[in-house]
Amino acid sequence: MPPHRAGNLSATPWQEFVLEGFRGSLQTQALLSALFLALYVAAVLGNLTMIVVITLDARLHSPMYFFLKNLSLLDLCYTSIIYPKALATFLSSSRVITRGGCATQFFFFSLMGTTEAFLLAVMAYDRFTAICSPLHYPVTMCPSACARLVLGSYCGGCLNSIVQTSLTFSLLFCGSNHIDHFFCDVPPLLQLACTNTAINELLLFGICGLIIVGTTLVVLISYGYITVTILRMRSGAGRHKLFSTCGSHMTAVFLFYGTVFVMYAQPGAVGSMQQGKVVSVFYTLVIPMLNPLIYSLRNKDVQAALRTLGQKHNLVKFNGTNSKESNPDLVTLHDWNAKFPKQQPPFPSPCATDSHDPASVPVKVTTSGTSGENGAKEEEGLRARDLSRPAPLLLGPRAPGGFQASCPPPRVG
Repeated sequence: MPPHRAGNLSATPWQEFVLEGFRGSLQTQALLSALFLALYVAAVLGNLTMIVVITLDARLHSPMYFFLKNLSLLDLCYTSIIYPKALATFLSSSRVITRGGCATQFFFFSLMGTTEAFLLAVMAYDRFTAICSPLHYPVTMCPSACARLVLGSYCGGCLNSIVQTSLTFSLLFCGSNHIDHFFCDVPPLLQLACTNTAINELLLFGICGLIIVGTTLVVLISYGYITVTILRMRSGAGRHKLFSTCGSHMTAVFLFYGTVFVMYAQPGAVGSMQQGKVVSVFYTLVIPMLNPLIYSLRNKDVQAALRTLGQKHNLVKFNGTNSKESNPDLVTLHDWNAKFPKQQPPFPSPCATDSHDPASVPVKVTTSGTSGENGAKEEEGLRARDLSRPAPLLLGPRAPGGFQASCPPPRVG
């Protein structure tokens, strides 16, 4: 425990702090900033992709993916609370953060971190219910139950964040204002306090230890039952698939809980800041970057949803460039028949091999200049010829010497 200066209670408290970050030469600082920027961009893109895909694809509207979407949201906020400011301190000479800014950063960091610990336990319980009690799963994990579990996780995180923030920033900081870290966290702040921090350290150890141990027990018990259920399965392929999935989940869970335990839930953790910085990078940046890969992007359902989303994007783009609204010079088969009722287009249909529904093809039948039986035969022939075309023919922009043909987009599902 650092020495306390109880005699400085009358000193003026600091209203600004300086984030020391990682020590080293300019080359080291540049290398670390490039590394952190790359990891931060990868974490943001991966988690944003998961949020968008799960939201847009109806096949992923299930309890498991509902929790995964909330996990991605937490990881996205988690990293964005810390690393934009950390990168700014790397790239600029000013590393100052106000007392209010430090308190705000710590509050939301504690909120997101604690909520994620609770949410990982909820996700383990969800998998336990799905595998061990599949018949009761739709009732147990109904939408309202899922919403209550997520809301409870946020409430638990908010309660812990309020307690930790109020206790930490009620201390008097009148010694050095240099925080030996790259963001505002409890252990380095306690080292700057002029008053006795024994109560704060005891509460930090007790509350964080209780949260980590309690949620870890839920995870261990859930996956213990899951393992027993899997071993009783007769299908070797099913066992391999479930063990692979559960192994990936367990890896991510214990990486998170292990690093958080080393940082907060062991006596004397507040005194090893150099080790703490490295550990903090793992649970605030590396794990949020890996979570989309571990939990979701390796999942075949998510991969299929990504392919479907890409196909829809290409289809919308094609329709936007091949429409009368975006291209007034575009000529359709209907326009050609209206202007030249007795002539075939001067080129073969480029879409003859496409498989579209002929019932949706608009038919242009012109019988001018005919009468009686000959007119009826010509009308019948025109109708048969038009229905043989699988989709409306799009003719390209008008150009000297003729028209350019283009195929309509394929129908999706």
